[in-house]
Amino acid sequence: MGKFFDNESTIVHKIDRSYSSIEEALKIDLDLSGRFFRKLIKSKSIIKNGKKASKKSLVKKGDTIVIFMKDEEDNNIPEDINLNIVYEDYDLIILNKEPGIVVHPTKGHNNGTVANGVAQYFKNHNINKKIRFVNRLDMDTSGIVVVAKNPFGHQQMSKQFENNQVKKSYLALVDGIVKGDGVIDEPIGKDPQDSIKNAVKADGKRAITKYEVIDRYNEASLVKLYIETGRTHQIRVHMDYIGHPIIGDTLYNKESNIIKRQALHSYSLEFKVPRNNEKVKVEANLPEDMVEAVEKLRL
Repeated sequence: MGKFFDNESTIVHKIDRSYSSIEEALKIDLDLSGRFFRKLIKSKSIIKNGKKASKKSLVKKGDTIVIFMKDEEDNNIPEDINLNIVYEDYDLIILNKEPGIVVHPTKGHNNGTVANGVAQYFKNHNINKKIRFVNRLDMDTSGIVVVAKNPFGHQQMSKQFENNQVKKSYLALVDGIVKGDGVIDEPIGKDPQDSIKNAVKADGKRAITKYEVIDRYNEASLVKLYIETGRTHQIRVHMDYIGHPIIGDTLYNKESNIIKRQALHSYSLEFKVPRNNEKVKVEANLPEDMVEAVEKLRL
């Protein structure tokens, strides 16, 4: 059947020990879920040593397994939008999203989104796959957005996020002088007074935010934040709760004369590369509006 090479649609995996079945091999070596494996077997998309594999195929050291991920249509309209790519491999694209851009189309924003830009990028690079976002950011939050190029990448990264195996950090400018580092372990739920907002509530879901002070200015601080849970508006709610709301956050604070949106940036991400489990850390530089806000605070 010819030679196969790794790309966005193909995984070529060399077996380095014997297994009782191909399912066991792919579960242990590639952390392939049972559901995804069954889907691949049903579509005859797994090849062992040049022949189509069955669920009960035996696997031994030296075997070569090839996984094909079929082409899929994406319904996002391609648009020429600048994408700041900070990391890319066969399975993932990680972007540094600018503030003010929506991640995916909605009724109010049906074009000009990150998804439209990624659709153009896929088209330019002959990546015939659906766009799968692993995480999302609010329109006015800048920073790291993870896009999977195929179902394998999406499955692997989603697992890491769900199992808290991904270390995420944010940078935020907050009101007031934060005296020291700390941990906020307070449950978050819907605000009974405002359906758009969330709030710290006794009957909410557990939420943990760690913060450390990076710099202090005149009546403001730059803090780095790590979230161990992923509640909606978690950082914004927690920082408001301890009396240091994010500057420019019109939902949990007030308008600011130094920045036109909440000064919150998804700064870094540590994760394992889906195909080889290598640990990688990517960082997204602060956008211009936050850099300018810091300069104004230093005056």
